[in-house]
Amino acid sequence: MEATLFKQVGYSLSKLIEDIDIGEIGLPDIQRPFVWTTAKVRDLFDSMYKGFPVGYLLFWINTLNGNHRQIGIDTKQKAPRLLIVDGQQRLTALYAVLKGRNIIRSDYTEQSIQIAFRPCDARFDVADAAIRRDPEFIHNISELWSGEHARNRFVKDFIKKLREYRPVSEQEEDMLNESIDKLYDLQHYPFTALELSPNIDEERVAEVFVRINSKGVTLNQADFILTLMSVFWDEGRTQLEQFCRATRQPALGEASPFNYFIQPEPDQLLRVCVGLGFRRARLNYVYSILRGKDLETEQFSEERRIQQFEVLKDSQARVLDLQNWHEFLKVLIRAGFRSASMISSQAALLYSYVMFLIGKYDFKMDLYGLRNLVARWFFMTTLTARYSASPETTMESDLARLRSITDAASFVKNFDQVISDTLTEDFWAITLPNEIATSSPRSPSLFAYYATLNLLDAKVLFSKMKVSELLDPAIKGKKSGTERHHLFPKNYLKKMNITEIRDTNQIANYALVEWSDNIEISDSSPQEYLPQYIARFNPDELRDMCYWHALPDGWEHMTYEAFLKARRKAIAQIIREGYRRLSGGLDH
Repeated sequence: MEATLFKQVGYSLSKLIEDIDIGEIGLPDIQRPFVWTTAKVRDLFDSMYKGFPVGYLLFWINTLNGNHRQIGIDTKQKAPRLLIVDGQQRLTALYAVLKGRNIIRSDYTEQSIQIAFRPCDARFDVADAAIRRDPEFIHNISELWSGEHARNRFVKDFIKKLREYRPVSEQEEDMLNESIDKLYDLQHYPFTALELSPNIDEERVAEVFVRINSKGVTLNQADFILTLMSVFWDEGRTQLEQFCRATRQPALGEASPFNYFIQPEPDQLLRVCVGLGFRRARLNYVYSILRGKDLETEQFSEERRIQQFEVLKDSQARVLDLQNWHEFLKVLIRAGFRSASMISSQAALLYSYVMFLIGKYDFKMDLYGLRNLVARWFFMTTLTARYSASPETTMESDLARLRSITDAASFVKNFDQVISDTLTEDFWAITLPNEIATSSPRSPSLFAYYATLNLLDAKVLFSKMKVSELLDPAIKGKKSGTERHHLFPKNYLKKMNITEIRDTNQIANYALVEWSDNIEISDSSPQEYLPQYIARFNPDELRDMCYWHALPDGWEHMTYEAFLKARRKAIAQIIREGYRRLSGGLDH
């Protein structure tokens, strides 16, 4: 039998709380985010009171054995010896209640967990206004362990207030005393912890978690990494969280990361930091960085940890710099994209931000050239779904190509080479038309087509308004400015026995029109509704409209299948023209 990867250790609840306080166990800032409901915390205390088991705790012994300091804080507290892998929410709940501390919710708001207890029947409840007025309840059990009053004084005060409300016999008083004593003694409740060896790697830790977890819940890599970040650099995690929160809140008259493209999570921005600072794409490299592991030799050292932290700290400052952030968002606009509704891959967006920052800081590119370069890159990666299947692996390869590059010219040449190798003649003529043969409402090729219409300064079909104007995310109404209109309406197709969504909702059957026109057209056939709409335009306007919207000559008289085939090819060529415009007339 192989050697076990863990040892079993018994703890009392009070010992767990003490070890958290002195930093032996890593639960910084009451480990956030706290996702349990208050009702679930109530049930936890009820189970403990009744003597039920409440599960194992799983710790991972810190590689450096707690002999080093936390980085980035002024206190001299050592970094924890034990890192929490499973049981974070339980420990957070127990610590918050026994210490009377507020917790931080996932929306970054603070909340007090107040659990009430009725000694007469040992009932736990979530404190509310009615319970707080009821003298039968201890309104907040945290007060029992707060240390403000001795336990005996606490019990006497409770019974005194209860007697002011109703008679209490000596026999009942004894029963109430025993009930409260039992509650007070929950601080001695026994827990079993499994402490994993410091010599096993992060992947094995995750595997252990999955195998012992009764629900089979996969260990969330991002949550685990952010736990480590709280342990080693809580200030850095706080900065990430504050930035992410601000992207969700419009700010009037103040500099803010708020935008209409993405509301990132902290782990997503951490990916950008690692990509910029270490030219790595896999999030699990953060484990190594935070724990002082050399990415090449796989050896741990305190010196290496400090060095890598400094790189991470510098990278994060650049990633969260508002000027950098908004200059990059202009890249997306330059590429023809206007809002999150046009972003099919957040990975493509975030990895493009990595490339933008590398170009700015490592290769000192001028902003004008850098913006155009990364706009081309983002357009290509979005159109081809480059980061859809194996995003980390693909980005790892993209970053690896940069490691031997030493100047801006070579940096640009590398990108142009990848783009030309990807956007080949076969891609434009065969691959892309085939990709357009889909009914997916979030197809990368569809969004690339919309971006192209913005790049070509195109107008909405049958309208004098520009696509870019009606796709402006800042304009919000009860109705969308544009509607995806079926050129061959669904009810019209139904008459020809074409009813499957994969057929009726083909990308090639859609065009952007103003919502009022969409309502008016309703279920009319193209031959019926088209004459009145083309009468709005002169011949030059009509020619441009048909070009932008990839409408073949005489399309309204075509069979549906012939129309779809012709329009797919036409849309592919319009997208190619959009990329050509984006490239300054150069085609790859």
